[in-house]
Amino acid sequence: MCGEIPEAVEALAAELLPTASLSAEFRGGRRAAVLIALHGSADDGLRIVFVEKTAHVRTHAGQVAFPGGTCEETDADPVAAALREAREEAGIAPSSVVPLGILPTDRTRVALGGFDVVPVVGWWTGAEPLASSDHDEIEAIHDLEVDDLLDPANRLTWTHPRGFTGPGFVVSDLFIWGFTAGLLDALFDCAGWTVPWDKTRRAPVPPRFMRDNG
Repeated sequence: MCGEIPEAVEALAAELLPTASLSAEFRGGRRAAVLIALHGSADDGLRIVFVEKTAHVRTHAGQVAFPGGTCEETDADPVAAALREAREEAGIAPSSVVPLGILPTDRTRVALGGFDVVPVVGWWTGAEPLASSDHDEIEAIHDLEVDDLLDPANRLTWTHPRGFTGPGFVVSDLFIWGFTAGLLDALFDCAGWTVPWDKTRRAPVPPRFMRDNG
């Protein structure tokens, strides 16, 4: 694990919204936060940490997502909530994350439950192994290469039986869609990393990744 932030990530950080204003705005309620944990190096490549939900959670069962969850009254702000959830779901120590900012995007409302979600982008400097302490909700942890996610061969438009569509990512046997894929697409656009891809290529969401939405 590399603690030095690559220039490409520093450039991304300059495009993010500052976290300092969140404390003043934080009022609890139906707020949630996710952590987009970047790590790696310029030489070895950048990576992002994802979690895969178990099949029996109440919402988003089976989906690949960023670590995150509901803001609690004990959280000082959404950044604290994102770091707490990342520790519980992926074993990422809060002290090993440098918060870079908030992803500016209009894709911040989760349809199920109506939560407004704060997407916190952070640089993970730690060397601790990724491991979840929440086995009821987390099936697996995936540490994916940014280059694989950006590869046009791994990008498509997902389709849902209810008629919804959106940008998606297929890496190995993982299918990333919905809210998480929308944030990931926005992250790459914000960073200027997006590689042109065929938006006419479509595929239905596999049942494994939409078990509570079919």
